[in-house]
Amino acid sequence: MKVGIVGMPNAGKSTLFNALTQAGAEAAGYPFTTIEPNVAIAAVPDERLDEVAATVAATPVVHESLEVHDIAGLVRGASAGEGLGNQFLASIRETDAICHVVRAHHDDGVPHPDGEVDPVADAEMVEAELMLADLETAQRRLDRVTKQARALDKEVVAERDWLTEVVAALERGEPVRSVPVPDAVGEAGPRHLSALTSKPVLYIANVDEGEDEPPAALVAHARKSGDEAIALSAKIEAELVELDPEEAAIMREELGISESGLGRMVRAAYGLLNLITFFTAGEAKEARAWSLRRGLTAWHAAGRIHTDIQDGFVKADVIGWEDLVRLGGYSQARDEGLLRVEGRDYVMQDGDVITVKHT
Repeated sequence: MKVGIVGMPNAGKSTLFNALTQAGAEAAGYPFTTIEPNVAIAAVPDERLDEVAATVAATPVVHESLEVHDIAGLVRGASAGEGLGNQFLASIRETDAICHVVRAHHDDGVPHPDGEVDPVADAEMVEAELMLADLETAQRRLDRVTKQARALDKEVVAERDWLTEVVAALERGEPVRSVPVPDAVGEAGPRHLSALTSKPVLYIANVDEGEDEPPAALVAHARKSGDEAIALSAKIEAELVELDPEEAAIMREELGISESGLGRMVRAAYGLLNLITFFTAGEAKEARAWSLRRGLTAWHAAGRIHTDIQDGFVKADVIGWEDLVRLGGYSQARDEGLLRVEGRDYVMQDGDVITVKHT
């Protein structure tokens, strides 16, 4: 999964990026510290996998990973190339979801480009630039498809009609994701458009120390488009990353923070992308976490592991991770009748542990 961290200059993007990925991206109190998008791979924390691995004596333990892009601050006019706009907009297109960092803290030592802290106004400014860029792209694509639709190809006509709705929505200030993609359009239409505002958005309110909820107005703003908002203090997360794990755990407890910033961000991003996690773990073999779109089957899960396993799929042994840990291993689970044999059409559940039998 690839996520892009975006926001206005000085919103706290690079500080948060450093804290989440420990990648050491430069951070400073002026715009365009990030001249090239920083990219880091962060392991997705999941204590369930650790418990499964310990239960069945699996090694090594391989967590799912998250590719995080720290994209430099967007300014007014970015859609027209102001600042380093075109370069950054292109970087956003490569991601699966957008983490939109919005300033909600009141540190006078960090200047605000517009002179005042207003989380919703900041969010709307960045979104307006993304929608303007999408509007230009959608209008060009619509012109091209309209000419092609004269041949009355059903899929092309469907794409033309969909693009007409997309352009109208963008002109109203609504994102592309607000316009459903008809079945007749297929996957090609959205792929050709490659819209910035088609991606789900997780708003991250960069709050003052001691705050644990995003501003209510930002939550309401996010919900209008079916998105989510969480609160993180980039400053606190950066301080925690400098501590050893035991000290960090003590500090989190003192601050009332039950989960790491990365954990909260990943959990919210998985929800936005409609993803679940399943596990594979063998005795004296690798234990690994895998992400999968909710509603997909054991056959699709086999394909995540390896295409050869998917091609030769015969059956799958499946058990919920909690049952496996509680019973102490596969043999005990089998004796209790909780290690089930499932076919290719079994719909995977979050936390399933699966062993695929294949030819």
